[in-house]
Amino acid sequence: MAVLGAVLLGGCEERDRLTFPSPPDGVGPITMIDQPNAGDTTVPAGPDFFVNGRTIDPDGVDTVYFLVTGGNQNFNPFRPSPPSDTVRFGLPITTFGLSGDTILVQIHGVDSQGNRGATSTREIAVE
Repeated sequence: MAVLGAVLLGGCEERDRLTFPSPPDGVGPITMIDQPNAGDTTVPAGPDFFVNGRTIDPDGVDTVYFLVTGGNQNFNPFRPSPPSDTVRFGLPITTFGLSGDTILVQIHGVDSQGNRGATSTREIAVE
């Protein structure tokens, strides 16, 4: 009886619990441009103008892509290391010598499952 009690008490120790990862949601990341907060923005020519925002996905953000047209800049895709569910970005948009031009900034993310998110866009008119 004492041996049976010892075996039963030994089985009552704290054990690791089984956890199962949540299945991927099949939806791409959400990209939000926080600054400028309006769709169309007018800025003076000269100093750099920053476009700031974040890309979020519970499956993890794999890559954030930036497309700038109407200016003279290109930005490489950004891959966070280590992977993260939130990636913050800030793009310095050069406006020097672009008076009268319009710059279109488009940003989207791809999650760790390969799902592409919607594109966020800002149009910047340079005075």
